[in-house]
Amino acid sequence: MRLKEIRENSELKQFTVSKLLNVTRATYSLWELEIDLIPLKRLNDFCNIFNCSIDYALGLSKEKKYKHQKKEININISAKRLKEERKKHKHTQEYLAHKLSINRSLISKYEKGHTLISTTFLIEYTKLYHISSDYLLGKINDKIILNNINSTTHI
Repeated sequence: MRLKEIRENSELKQFTVSKLLNVTRATYSLWELEIDLIPLKRLNDFCNIFNCSIDYALGLSKEKKYKHQKKEININISAKRLKEERKKHKHTQEYLAHKLSINRSLISKYEKGHTLISTTFLIEYTKLYHISSDYLLGKINDKIILNNINSTTHI
């Protein structure tokens, strides 16, 4: 993750960023140190504050910001895209649950838009299918394939 790098490039202190995210400095510090994983809603807030993509903040792309990037996560679009991508690869929910070590019923909730996906799930799903987290979350409309951690292909 690039939380610390992004914050330091903006010359802000942890205390300042923690106040902007409405969390304690200690909580924010644990996210920067990757001792705890930043919740997806807070990660989205962080990216909006620093005007960067979630892919960039997670260290999945060198592209700092995408064209026509939206501020909000769209849980309904996310649900649809998660299911479409899984089916495109001809994977069942059971296969995905086993591969990502989570409960199949949780995948079902994600794909129905009943629950916002976790940051952990997002990272693992993105790596498994090489697809932009910003696209999966409905923050961008262009489907972006992450060829490797540092390059992207627009479709």
